[in-house]
Amino acid sequence: MKKILAVIMSALLILTAFAACSRSGEGNNTAQGMTESAANAKYKVYLITIDKMDQHWVSVDKGASDMAKQLGITYKWDAPDVKDNAKQIEAVNNAIADGASLIMLAANDPSAISQTVKNAKDKGVKIIYVDSPANEPAVTTLSTDNYNAGMIAGETMLEELKNAGITSGKIGIIGVNTATNSSMNREKGFREAITKDGKFTLLTTEYKDGNFASSQEAATGFITGNSDLVGLYGNNEGSTVGVGNAIKDSGKKIIGIGFDTSNTIESLINDGSLKAVMVQNPYTMGYLGMAQALAALKGNSTGPESIDTGVSVVRASK
Repeated sequence: MKKILAVIMSALLILTAFAACSRSGEGNNTAQGMTESAANAKYKVYLITIDKMDQHWVSVDKGASDMAKQLGITYKWDAPDVKDNAKQIEAVNNAIADGASLIMLAANDPSAISQTVKNAKDKGVKIIYVDSPANEPAVTTLSTDNYNAGMIAGETMLEELKNAGITSGKIGIIGVNTATNSSMNREKGFREAITKDGKFTLLTTEYKDGNFASSQEAATGFITGNSDLVGLYGNNEGSTVGVGNAIKDSGKKIIGIGFDTSNTIESLINDGSLKAVMVQNPYTMGYLGMAQALAALKGNSTGPESIDTGVSVVRASK
């Protein structure tokens, strides 16, 4: 919490300084504000996410876009149409060729894209990670503490099982892939919480690349293949939709816990198919990330190397 407050204060200082320059009414201030805006417009910042399908990335873009407009920064969002390492690498290379000053990157596969990130840095492009870092050092990383968020998801599962009077049984997990650190850490944290409790058996994780249809098929497989299945956990938006839909279609009283939110997920929570989801703060990642981008481009302090943007547990409203 202290770290995120420090970053918020940093962002506010940037905005305050910019607003002071831009305030109308005084000729000198107006001219200075125009000069400052023109100076910031020379900075070209790209946001490159894992894909454009998930609402999570739409929210990151909205935050980055809103801050870029306030600061006068030239901004563009690019991403593959599907989760694909080669396409994401191509997007980064295109940004470099287009003269990007800084890239805000959410890495699909930290190892696969790290050399491309290094190449970008060698050409003078600064890097800030949002949500999912690569293995190459960057200015800063704004993300959820995914291991801790996974622990909270596991504790929420245990709480909901207790509330339902369930004391034993099997729990299935639908993950993204083994290369994406954010989702793997969510799985590790979840497994830690469930294992520590000692009452439930965790099944082997099914990885479906965040595709909701494939995730639903895998979740249905867990349900039909295990008569004593009591819980399902989806650890990103697509897998959560798949889990919720599978539980809904089965008509069984299985506890569904997920990660991220969307209109579809909210509907699945409200109809009881999902009991709770871990909601990140993607808008904050984009908004503060853009403020950090300007600070880095101007050679100012950007604070800690890693910023936890937090997570909340969302349940159906009673």
